[in-house]
Amino acid sequence: MKIAILGNGKMGKQIIELATKKGHHIICIANSKTPTKSINLKLADVAIDFSTPNTAFENISHAINSGIPVISGTTGWLDRLQNIKNLCLKKGGAFLYAPNFSLAANIFFELNEKLAILMKEHNYKTTIHEVHHTEKLDKPSGTAYLLAEKMNKILKNKTSITSDRVNEITGIHQVIYSSDIDKIKIEHTAKNRDGFAMGAIIAAEWIIGKNGIYNLTDILKK
Repeated sequence: MKIAILGNGKMGKQIIELATKKGHHIICIANSKTPTKSINLKLADVAIDFSTPNTAFENISHAINSGIPVISGTTGWLDRLQNIKNLCLKKGGAFLYAPNFSLAANIFFELNEKLAILMKEHNYKTTIHEVHHTEKLDKPSGTAYLLAEKMNKILKNKTSITSDRVNEITGIHQVIYSSDIDKIKIEHTAKNRDGFAMGAIIAAEWIIGKNGIYNLTDILKK
């Protein structure tokens, strides 16, 4: 598999390392000095975008316009997500977005929904607390927003989100149900970036040859 890496931050570097170990080929790397729009992506089989909120839309658009399936885990740009979906459908392309590519985190999403269903008839205050490293650009995290969105649809209320940025913390997400009597808390802690990187690589392998708009659940169901 020939991969174009769009964004050469910590996640991009981790994907490069693990993809190379799996025998894939990194044919180009976009960064601040070599923007995606200056690269001929048609030489790639797939593009993986872990860039910045300011560049993700342009990166993904360029991949779709180049006829290349694209995987994105960049958060903080989702006000333009529908534009990307429209472009993908218009061009007959393939696009997969997930705010979190960790397999365990996506199991955590499922647990979160099941807990919300169990708790919807009870009077508990709901909060989400997330912690990441100080270099993370968006706050709250995309994962926290998705957790809250799924909860709120079930509970018909608004879940508050709090955030901390701490050196060298890869990612912690806590979902808390609290009352005057007791508290329930479920938590996912990422110990390193390997789970996110490997999930993105698996998604890239999976999407080749497909058309349409997907998320990580589509892969986990297979």
